[in-house]
Amino acid sequence: MPGYGEDDRGFSQLGERMAVPIIRAARDADMAALRGDIGGRFELFGLWPGGPGVPDFLDAERAFGDLMVGEVDGRVVGFGGTLRRGKLTHLGDLFVLPEHQSSGVGRMILAELFPQDGARSAFASDDERAIGLYVRHGMIPRCPLFDVEGPPRALAGLRRPRADGDPTLAVAGPDVAGAMDARVSGGDRTDCLTWYAGLPGVTVLAGRSGYAFTRVMDEEVLVGPVGGDTPDDCVNVALQAIAAHPDAELAQVSVPGTHPLLPVLLGAGWRIEDMDTLMVSDDMIRLDRYLPHADLG
Repeated sequence: MPGYGEDDRGFSQLGERMAVPIIRAARDADMAALRGDIGGRFELFGLWPGGPGVPDFLDAERAFGDLMVGEVDGRVVGFGGTLRRGKLTHLGDLFVLPEHQSSGVGRMILAELFPQDGARSAFASDDERAIGLYVRHGMIPRCPLFDVEGPPRALAGLRRPRADGDPTLAVAGPDVAGAMDARVSGGDRTDCLTWYAGLPGVTVLAGRSGYAFTRVMDEEVLVGPVGGDTPDDCVNVALQAIAAHPDAELAQVSVPGTHPLLPVLLGAGWRIEDMDTLMVSDDMIRLDRYLPHADLG
C-alpha cells in the first residue's frame, strides 16, 4: 500500500527550501507518530483491528524486513517499510506527510530500504509520482491490483472451476501454508506468516492443492494471502476460504487484474473498492496462482 512518491527537488510543496532530512531505522519512540500523525492522516490501519499493544503491519516490518523513517527538524515526517520473502523485497508502504512531499524524503527512504540487488515488488497508489519513483528503482507496472468486496452469500451455489488436485481445505499450521506460499509469492516468509497466524481472528486453511489465510474483523473477513498449484486451484481455494465465513457481512480480497478469480467475483455482484498498480522487477510472483494480502504483500 505505498503512498505518494517523491522527486528529488529538495523543496516543500510551498516552494520553500527544506532542512536536510535524516533517514534512519525506526525506533520504539517513533511508533506513536507513525501510527498517529502519519497513519491517521492516511487511514492506514483499517485492516488491523485492535487497540494499543495489538500487533500490526509496522511490527511485521520491523521484525521481518526494515522500517525506516524520515526526520526533519526533529519531527518524523515520513516512513517506509519492507518485508522480505526469500530473495524478494516487498515494499509494504511509503508515506510522507503532504507538506513534505516532493522534498526528496520518500526517495531517500526508498534508497535505504531496497538492497543493491535482488527482486523487488510494490503496490503503487494512483499517484503518478509513486509509479515514476518505483520505475526508477527497477520495477515496472505489471497489472492493476483490485481490492474487491462483497457478501459471501452472493457466492453461495456458485459453480467452481474444475481443478486438477484435491481442492478440499482444512485448518492447517502456518508451516504447511508457508511452504506452498513460497512457490507462488516469490520466496519463503514462513516466519512472517507464522506471526500473522498468531493474531486474533486469523485462520490458516490448506489442502493438497492450495492454502489460504483469513482474518475475521467484526462483521467482515479479510482473505489473503491465497495460493494454488494452478490458476483454477487458486480460484477454488479462495472461494472455499470465503465460504468458510457465511455469516460475514462482507469479505475483501486483493486480486491481480490478470487473475481468473476477478471475473468470478465481479460476475457475482462484488464490487471493486480500490485499485493499485502491482509493480515488480521480475516474474518471481505467480500472478495467476496467487492473491496477496493487501498490507503484507
